Parts: sequence; C-alpha cells; structure tokens
Amino acid sequence: MDEKVRKAIFKRMEQEPFGRKFGITLVDIKEGYARVEMRFTSDMENMFGIAHGGAIFSLMDAAFEVASNSHGTMAVALNMSVNYLASPAKGALINAEASEINKTKRTAAYDIRATDESGKLLAACQALVYRLDKPLPFLEDKDRLSP
Repeated sequence: MDEKVRKAIFKRMEQEPFGRKFGITLVDIKEGYARVEMRFTSDMENMFGIAHGGAIFSLMDAAFEVASNSHGTMAVALNMSVNYLASPAKGALINAEASEINKTKRTAAYDIRATDESGKLLAACQALVYRLDKPLPFLEDKDRLSP
C-alpha cells in the first residue's frame, strides 16, 4: 500500500467528526482491508439496554469506508446489508474488519465482520462501493493533514 495514502487516511480518521463522536479508532489498514474499534458505552444502548444496531453499523461502515478508499481513489457506498447476530457486553471493545472480496474498475465488494474482544461474532455485512476515478481529496491538502 502506498505509504502516503496510508498516513493520510490514518490522519483523516483521527479528525473525522462522526468517528470521534463514537470513539472509533483506525487500528490497521492495507489495500482493500481495514480494522477499526470502539468501546461500547451506555450512550450507544437502545431502548432495551443493549447495543443499538446503529452503533454497530457505524463501526462497520467506518471499516468499509477505510478499506474501500485504501487504493488512494474515492469510493462511495452503494449498498450495505447487515445481519445482527449478538449484542456486546456493556463496556466491551468492539472491532470491525472489512475485507475486499472483489474489485473491478467501477465497483468493489466487501465482507465486513464485527466482533467483541472475545471474538464473538456480533454482525456480518456484505457491502458494495462505486469507485470514482478521482484521487482522495485530502492527499494534497497539506493544511488538513497537519496537526
């Protein structure tokens, strides 16, 4: 993977307002792959006191976002289909890994899995992006990359 792209994506993920709101952290990135994590906190609970599907979806979407843009060109989501399988324990560290399973000139498909720290599968997702023929806009923006 291009090191410039890798560093730029790590920096942008640290700055992303939505990710910061949920405490989402980028842990690993390779071409077509990303792993992110967040701590399940009480403000992510639904009306039943368990994890809101939107919180788990947000973590999976962050992994998808990074993996699909890891080639250095823009990719935008077309579809995500999630199966929720279990809820994490309160305070659990949740991981989501997105892996590219197919890539063409215009689309790419991803398998995304969310697990808790014990490895229990919480959700599984299939996702599709449309690949734009444009470089990531923040690669050349030195002001946005500086601390």
